[in-house]
This record gives sequence, C-alpha cells and structure tokens, in this order.
Amino acid sequence: MSNLTPFNNPFLVGFNELEQMLLRVAKGADSFPPYNIEQKTPTIFEITLAVAGYSEADLNVTIEDNQLIVRGRQEHDPTRHYLHQGIAARSFIKTFVLADGMEIIEALLENGLLTLTLQKPEKCPNIKTIDIKKKSKPLHLEGKKKAHE
Repeated sequence: MSNLTPFNNPFLVGFNELEQMLLRVAKGADSFPPYNIEQKTPTIFEITLAVAGYSEADLNVTIEDNQLIVRGRQEHDPTRHYLHQGIAARSFIKTFVLADGMEIIEALLENGLLTLTLQKPEKCPNIKTIDIKKKSKPLHLEGKKKAHE
C-alpha cells in the first residue's frame, strides 16, 4: 500500500522537495517559543516570537534554502543557587518555510519580543510560449555528443 499525500497528484510535477521540506517542518514543530504571524500589507509579514530572557547574543536568525530558522541558546549559570527555578534556561530552534524570494528586511528585539519583518516580492506573470515542432526522426539522448566535446 502506498503512502498517499497531496503531492502524489499526477498534475503536481516536481514538488518532491516541497513535500520533504513540509515533512521536516512538521516533525520539528514545537510550541516553544510562542509566536504570532501577522500580514501587515499584501507583501509585508511579521513574525513575532516571545523570547523573554534572551539577549541579541543568545539569538541567531538565518535563511537556509527557503527556511527561516530562529535559534535561541541560553546557558545554565552554575554559579547561581536557586531555591526555586521556574524560568528554565533552554535552547530552541523554530523553523518557518518561506515562499520563493521572501527576504527579512528587519529583525528587532524589544521587551522580550523578537519581531522579524519579511517582504514578499511582487508577483510578475511568467508567460512563455513553447514552439511546437514536427518530429522528423526519433530523438536519442544517449548518442548525442555534448557541446563542449
């Protein structure tokens, strides 16, 4: 029995990488830190993460292959002796999948909130007409010589 996903549709050609990316994000979904995603305009988005107790040096924001990755790292201070420790020092990785061309235009840490402002490029129609030729003889790819030989 095969594993059926929306990407098994015969009309979706070449979406294998997107399916794998979505599976990776789903596996890494964690509720910490809490976050909001807000659309400010049709092309401007804000992701706000609650990172109270983290400094700029504790946080790292990168874009890797259309994935926005926010990492937070806090070290436990062994010199402190807690009678009660309700605020745990913990590390996290939060991943978001971005559309092609999305860019971070600002990252701001204020009052325990990390706000990332993203901009989506304007979508331009991509229309290309393909010439149809009459096939005269079979195309054999194995026998073709490369242009640089």
